[in-house]
Amino acid sequence: MHDSDDDEYVIAVADRGVDPAAYVRRGQTARHKAPPQVPETESLFSMKNLFTLVVLPFAIVLVIRLFFFGFYSIPSASMMDTIQIGDRVITSKIAPKHPGLARGDVIVFKDPAHWLSAESSSTSYQNSEYLIKRLIGLPGDTVACKGPGWPITINGVAIDEKDYIRPGVDPSSMAFNVKVAAGHVFVLGDNRSNSADSRYHANDGDNGLVPESDVVGVGMVVYWPISRWSVLSNHKNVFASVPNADSTTE
Repeated sequence: MHDSDDDEYVIAVADRGVDPAAYVRRGQTARHKAPPQVPETESLFSMKNLFTLVVLPFAIVLVIRLFFFGFYSIPSASMMDTIQIGDRVITSKIAPKHPGLARGDVIVFKDPAHWLSAESSSTSYQNSEYLIKRLIGLPGDTVACKGPGWPITINGVAIDEKDYIRPGVDPSSMAFNVKVAAGHVFVLGDNRSNSADSRYHANDGDNGLVPESDVVGVGMVVYWPISRWSVLSNHKNVFASVPNADSTTE
């Protein structure tokens, strides 16, 4: 036993029910210190950081994906050379309603009447319910062609489609003449020699037309592969001279 004054001091303190570790011995530092306490505000701040850095960005991306943009993989050659097999496309889900569809838009739409069975035998299309084509005729338009070697006409005006039709392919290998019904659109693939589009579904119960309500998006860009990155233009210059359907005479 030590009989120093220091030991007596510690014993006296301990005898009064006080933790001696809380005291500093004379001339020495305390051997034990209480563990640091994390302020409650710091814990709350950490949770706030987690929400801001992880949860919030994820929620924003999810909302954008669900309500503003669509992402699609293209399994067929019907839109070549504008869109190649395997390209991935971003579409705007707002565009069909604000301000409206336009001639030349590249649109994604739900299969209106089992078109997919004729479009491609690929597994990718069999597992899908959407197609992608170029909008050529709006409600009220009359879209026609006399056959191979002749241009497409809209409301009697011929259009020059060389800006997007696949090189070496006729605007149409078959003759047709279709009046676009209200609430519908007429669509064609850019690769006219390999596209089961509005021309080939005259007996589908809707005269080969796509209900506007089935349009889910308008193509904006090809985003993958990176080497194929490009904006999907509606080439409005091609349709600049086409009169509106209500200004034409029958």
